[in-house]
Amino acid sequence: MRLHHLNCGTLRLFRAPLVCRVLLLETDNGLVLIDTGFGMGDIEDPVTRLGPIRHLVRPDLDPAETALRQIEGMGLRPSDVRHILLTHGDPDHIGGLSDFPHARVHMSAEEARALHDQPSLPERHRYRTAQIAHGPDIVAHAPGECNWQGFAGVTVLDDIAEGLLMVPIPGHSRGHSGYAVRQGNRWLLHVGDMFYHRSTLEGGFGGMPWALRSLETLAAFDRHAIAANHHHAADLSARARNDIDIVCTHDPSGF
Repeated sequence: MRLHHLNCGTLRLFRAPLVCRVLLLETDNGLVLIDTGFGMGDIEDPVTRLGPIRHLVRPDLDPAETALRQIEGMGLRPSDVRHILLTHGDPDHIGGLSDFPHARVHMSAEEARALHDQPSLPERHRYRTAQIAHGPDIVAHAPGECNWQGFAGVTVLDDIAEGLLMVPIPGHSRGHSGYAVRQGNRWLLHVGDMFYHRSTLEGGFGGMPWALRSLETLAAFDRHAIAANHHHAADLSARARNDIDIVCTHDPSGF
């Protein structure tokens, strides 16, 4: 398996430049995306598809940053994207879905319910149904039966790619997930918006811009779960530093 880190959406939160990290996996069964970042539809109609949040995070909305254009630039075929694995349904994570209309879209069952039914008022403001108006083929995964690195309910996705796990990390959203990818003797764990800044892995917020900390709090579905997730991330980073590389969506460091 070859793995690529893509920035599919530069954000500008006051003086804190952020990225939208997307993983592209080249597998024996075709291409797999973990999240999509912003897509061509968002660039064409940001008012409808992104809503007021665009004024806060100020995305560049550059066509060259879309997963579609980057995949083409690698000499790969966008039609070979067979599966898209979503951490959650926020606009900066699912905007590119409509660029890959034939891909199967995987997410946790709780997140799929939140995205479609929007059972609470904050979720009605959070999700942009225009981004899924094309009717993607959504596969909603119930919690699995595995435990992995202190995470319960982990789902093995070997039918998509060997050594691929869906890891439940609710808190930022109702059904937020991370994804673990085995690479030889190591794992790469993409935790999405489990945390926003690398200082979380060191057990604190040193160097974290105040605006970013405020946004993380504002966007949290469950603040108590977010706090627990931060402790888990710091513990995992210290305990498995030689075995697991942990990345989040928006921190540009090391990108």
